[in-house]
Amino acid sequence: MKAKAAVVHATGENFSVEDIDLPELNDDEVLVRTVGVGVCHTDIATRDAQLPSPLPIVLGHEASGIVEGVGTRVRGLSIGDHVVLTTASCGRCSSCLTGEPTYCAEFATINSQSDTMVRHGKTADGKNVALKFFGQSSFAEFALANERNTIKVRKDAPLELLGPFGCGIQTGAGTILNGLKPKMGSSIAIIGCGSVGLSGLLASVVSGCTTIIAVDVVESRLQLARSLGATHVVNGKSDAGLEAEIRKIVPDGVNYILDTTALPSLVRAAANSLSLRGHLGLVGVPRKMDEVFTLDVIRNLATGVTIQYFLEGDSVPQKFIPALVDLYMQGKFPVDKLVTYYPFDQINEAVSDQLSGRVTKPILRLNTK
Repeated sequence: MKAKAAVVHATGENFSVEDIDLPELNDDEVLVRTVGVGVCHTDIATRDAQLPSPLPIVLGHEASGIVEGVGTRVRGLSIGDHVVLTTASCGRCSSCLTGEPTYCAEFATINSQSDTMVRHGKTADGKNVALKFFGQSSFAEFALANERNTIKVRKDAPLELLGPFGCGIQTGAGTILNGLKPKMGSSIAIIGCGSVGLSGLLASVVSGCTTIIAVDVVESRLQLARSLGATHVVNGKSDAGLEAEIRKIVPDGVNYILDTTALPSLVRAAANSLSLRGHLGLVGVPRKMDEVFTLDVIRNLATGVTIQYFLEGDSVPQKFIPALVDLYMQGKFPVDKLVTYYPFDQINEAVSDQLSGRVTKPILRLNTK
């Protein structure tokens, strides 16, 4: 079948919105008519070869939509279901079998387009185009996914909003709720107020943190953070330095920090800003694949801090994503305030606006007629 898709033909080039031919549905696949799809930093990093992938390729991995077809081996989904697409996992390895699918032993193979896992569509001139990026390739009118990464959600929720629940929002909120698990009344700093950081901020409010410090260099994002529950904001351009600014607010250091930037200087400053036995959660993708952080070993040893990476919010998507949707519907998780919508054919404008900081989370609308 034909579908309009945003194709990357060469490293760093703009997305090309064009018609492609999708392959026939396999017996373990789900065909989803895409309604909304978020633009994530990982899509841009892959386009720009910071992360490896074949070319040409259809990217996109934060989709929401409606099930249009199911393979003969799919049991838990039906045509007409409203769904959110998330990262893929094998379901067979020890991590999947013990409730940690985001640490699937085959995560990189399945999600990052290895030669053994890629599916191909065809461009108008008959060339192969790689599909199933993060198990979906959802910068397209239709996406091919699998049952494990197709999450059924309630039909009364605004479907076009829900795509980023599959990655960025899940990552930020899950790192707080499933990973760091801050105690009620504790202090936390959020470094980087993009959609991941602000989702973590909203989860910190849900968790009952009473001192919430938002850190960014874009003043409009700091204003948004304050409106969402930040008790203090810090502009990262401050000459005083991050640690000094945080300790002005909490002299003994903060109990928890979520860093979304992966900038070595900020990660070091974050670790030095923790309280005794504090916790630092790292979720950012570095600018370089071989990026190295240096930390103050003696200081961290003496304070007993924990520094830990979290992937996709340590979540079990089948449980966590519907729970986040419920929180949104109850008015406790207002992620709609992070979103700016774009028509699908304005994908390049959406990417540019995100990179410039003009918008926090772009969502592309598809199949709106």
